[in-house]
Amino acid sequence: MSAFKRAPQHGAPPTASILGTLRATSIIESKTALPAEILFSILDYLPIPDQLRFARTSWRMREMVYDDTRWVARLKSMGCWNELEARRRFEEALKRKRDAAARPKANGGPAQPAARQVSTTIFDAAVEEEERRKAQAEKAISPQEPRLDGFETMTLNPSQSKSPYEDPAALLDVLKNVRSIRGHARQEYGKIYGALAPFYFDLVQAKTHTEPIVFRVFRDPERQAQMLSNLQTFSGSDWAQGFLSREAKLINMMTIFESAVLREFEQGYEFWDVDGRMRRYAHVLHTLNGGNAATDLFIQKHPMLDDRGILGNPMDCINQAPRDSVTLEPSRLFFELLAGKANEQSDVIGRIFPQPANVFWAFVDKIREEIIMEYVTPLLDECHDRHMPSYLKAVSGLFEQCMQFVRSLVPPKGSQGELEEHAKEISLRVFEPHLDLYLQEELDTFTKYADREVGNWEQKLSEQDATVESFYMANFNRQADKNDFLSSFKKVVMMPVTVLPSAFGAGNKPASTATNSSTLKPGAAGTPASSRPQTPGLPGAGERSGSPLPSEAPNDELKAKAALMANRLEGIKSLFSIEVALDLVHVAKESLGRASKFVTLGGQAGEEAREQCEAIFVVLIKVLGQTHVKNGFTKAVEHLSRYNPREISDHSQTGVAPLVMFIELVNVGDIISQMIDVFYEQQLAAPKIADRNDFLDPAGLAKKKFEQMLDENVAAGLNKGIDVLMDEVEYLCATTQLPTDFNPSPPEEAGISKGPDIGPTTTAKRITELVASHTKMLIGSTEKTMLDVFNSEVGLRLFTALCKHIKRQRISTDGAIKLIADMNMYFDYIRTLKNQDLLAYFKALRELSQIYLIDAKHAKEMATIIADGDRFGGIFRAEEVYEFAERRADWFTVKRDVERAMYGLECEVM
Repeated sequence: MSAFKRAPQHGAPPTASILGTLRATSIIESKTALPAEILFSILDYLPIPDQLRFARTSWRMREMVYDDTRWVARLKSMGCWNELEARRRFEEALKRKRDAAARPKANGGPAQPAARQVSTTIFDAAVEEEERRKAQAEKAISPQEPRLDGFETMTLNPSQSKSPYEDPAALLDVLKNVRSIRGHARQEYGKIYGALAPFYFDLVQAKTHTEPIVFRVFRDPERQAQMLSNLQTFSGSDWAQGFLSREAKLINMMTIFESAVLREFEQGYEFWDVDGRMRRYAHVLHTLNGGNAATDLFIQKHPMLDDRGILGNPMDCINQAPRDSVTLEPSRLFFELLAGKANEQSDVIGRIFPQPANVFWAFVDKIREEIIMEYVTPLLDECHDRHMPSYLKAVSGLFEQCMQFVRSLVPPKGSQGELEEHAKEISLRVFEPHLDLYLQEELDTFTKYADREVGNWEQKLSEQDATVESFYMANFNRQADKNDFLSSFKKVVMMPVTVLPSAFGAGNKPASTATNSSTLKPGAAGTPASSRPQTPGLPGAGERSGSPLPSEAPNDELKAKAALMANRLEGIKSLFSIEVALDLVHVAKESLGRASKFVTLGGQAGEEAREQCEAIFVVLIKVLGQTHVKNGFTKAVEHLSRYNPREISDHSQTGVAPLVMFIELVNVGDIISQMIDVFYEQQLAAPKIADRNDFLDPAGLAKKKFEQMLDENVAAGLNKGIDVLMDEVEYLCATTQLPTDFNPSPPEEAGISKGPDIGPTTTAKRITELVASHTKMLIGSTEKTMLDVFNSEVGLRLFTALCKHIKRQRISTDGAIKLIADMNMYFDYIRTLKNQDLLAYFKALRELSQIYLIDAKHAKEMATIIADGDRFGGIFRAEEVYEFAERRADWFTVKRDVERAMYGLECEVM
């Protein structure tokens, strides 16, 4: 706006002084009193006519009122603006503009210059007068049409020939014909305002329900409901003062109309006029506000909800089952009958309602609330009070039957969503009140069962051990035996070998019988029969078939102690039971199978069920690992530490009895570990209950901890077993190696002339068989890494034992042949272990044995071999080879010559 204006001059003659002109000029201050932001906010609360009047005050106010964002906001408040459509139209307009600009260039002709924009200044009075004259001429030619509160009258669609007031039916679809065009939101809102505002303001001013003009213009209830729905939508754009009272009056009038229509629907319901009044007025109510009132009335008054008694009694599941049990056959019949009745109503609902799917699932939810929960809750509460296993079975079984019930429903056509999603939602609502209690009871029940079974097994084992001990020590003072057990044990170790055969013979013979006769029965998990002895712990399973007690207890205290120790070593295999592990795994599988059904629900409930399934697996690992297997290995290692080969009279077997038994125990532990691994993969990893790639997953951590515990205990036991094995090797070396093996008598003294024996000695054969039999037992029962470590340790310990054994012998040149044969036999055995580092030791030992074959006349060559460190691969130093050379039978004969050659004593000073 201009900051000043000239005072009007009515024909006054011009003055000669400029001061007079300045005096005649009046300055007008046009600065606004309020900031533009406040004015912009105030406009939102003005009625539409007042806004258009406000726009006439100035160009600035006109731009503020005509701002497109103001009218877009009103269209959005009614839900009539689609931003995606507006963006698409805008992009299409830009594309057409670019195509139009590029078309002349594509035709090869010069683009026509655009009309030069001429700016109009305040001095272009002639141009402004010309434009004003043209506008008045066009206005005089165009027909004058009435204006609606400042909005130009526009047709609702191009083909409309009548005014909206002449054709009221066109007003019903005014909201559907709104277009989302940027820059034209005011015009689109003007169409809506011109069509609906008269009805809206007339209705809110009416005092009775007969006064509004909408009920006189539209006579049938379908069109009345459509217009009332349009008016309710239009009220969302009414932000002017008093809009709350106007909205309340509109809602009150719609409520009166809805009540009248609902009475007509109810009368049709009473006469079951499905295809007549029920269908018509259900569609009217749907047009008005979605039809929730008709849906609620249909569901509340449905006769099916009053006939719940004929569906079945929940207590039949308990009454028809044996004591402390439950049968789910009555509940299955209940859900089948209920599904049949619900499917009958699906067709009826499809004939009545315009959106039957929503009504059908609302009806099913009411069945869930009024019928299913009233059936399930008392049954579960009664089972929980009577018998816990029956409760766990009932919860899981009823949940599965409820899911199957929803899956068997046939919803009307046009149903949104899959049946599986509805099944999860409805089942969750039914069992959500019981879910926390059930999951906790499932875990507690399994924990108590596992602890009880392992405790019973250990108690039976302790009772059997006590029975054996009481039998053998029946003739002696028990208290005195407990006080001096260690001293008695030392007596047993030091007693003559001739005393032991009767004691250990009585224990060994029945042991073999028991081993052959008692085998594992094939379990439910498909475990094949094994030669391992039956172990206690399973109800109904046979007692541990250890060595039967002799008819009479030993009369000698030392014999009783020896027999008791032999019995303990024999029972090393029964320190933990594969049958107990099978039973616990089977029970855990059942428990986890029941709880895992709730994982399919998803959400918080599914996550809680998944965590509880992992907790069941963790309890299984804890009871089997820490309580059962670990204790068994600890006792086994203690029993191994008590073994002394000098107490055993019969060493003809190829294996050390306690070590063979411990390796058998390792096999049982490996089977249990494989059972746990298969259980984890099939029951947790495959159904995605546990994530094997998540290193923080509780189930995965528990499994790794169990495997680590098993490896540590196996390693500790094998370490003790190696000690036992080496004790047996040293015992065989000391007792079976004859002095004449490596230092035979001359043939003249023996008086026997026969060919030389160049084969290995009996001692070497027995030691090789002994060690090989034990290393082969671990193949397939332990990891390759542990097996390699075990073989390496056995090989090194065997190398050390052989070195000590050689240093205790006197070896002649003739006996060196047998020594070399023995070393070759050991070397061939070590080669089968496929350990190159270990093979180097026995290769050096084989080279060492050749120094005994050198004749005494070649002492210098012997000294050269002794001093050659490379010959033995760095395994033996010259000093160590010298010590071995001292075991030659003729050493004192060749000692002087060897030392002179080694230390240079042959040199003479010139």
